[in-house]
Amino acid sequence: MTTVEPLGAVRERVLATLRQEIIGGRLRPGDRLVERELAERFGVSRVPVREAIRALLAEGFVTFETPRRAVVRTLTRTDVTELYELREALEVYAAGLAAERAEPGDLAELAELLDRAALATDGGDDETIADINSRFHDRLLAMAGNGLLIGVMQPVDGRLRWLTRRNEAWPQQLDEHRQLYDAVAAGDPERARAVALGHVRTNYRSTVRHLFGDEDTERPSA
Repeated sequence: MTTVEPLGAVRERVLATLRQEIIGGRLRPGDRLVERELAERFGVSRVPVREAIRALLAEGFVTFETPRRAVVRTLTRTDVTELYELREALEVYAAGLAAERAEPGDLAELAELLDRAALATDGGDDETIADINSRFHDRLLAMAGNGLLIGVMQPVDGRLRWLTRRNEAWPQQLDEHRQLYDAVAAGDPERARAVALGHVRTNYRSTVRHLFGDEDTERPSA
């Protein structure tokens, strides 16, 4: 008996794949998303493809140049600055909470991620490094124990992952993550916030340099 995949499940499958391809760089800024071509590629009707594209629009990955022409969004300097200002405010706060609330099991998970990140960094495995770094930040956010904070981060999480994957200063990122782990493990909220602040600002400068060829040293600011 053939099982028919529900329309909602098809939409989510298409959406998840396209989102990951944008974040990972297979689909690049300016690339067009054509319903007919995507429907053929995924072996589905145009309806779930259209819905997936609309969802990507709401998430900030896609823009419509005309009512019928959807393309992967090209982020402006303002887009990048606003995303990092939000990241700075929320991740610095989360780091302080994590230092106050971390349990031994949480710290063990962070330590394991750091070990894996070190191996990937030594091996020059960019894709694995980016994935592990994202999981490190996800785990730290969960350790903060604030559901509302997580809810606020979710709508922009994908776009932040999209940006952080463009930062290839992996050894420096690993060192900063280790410093952040040490502060959280020591139960030192003030130091954790300071390290997180420096980490976000370093990442911001690296992203601006990568995207625009220079550095904006004034923003984001606390």
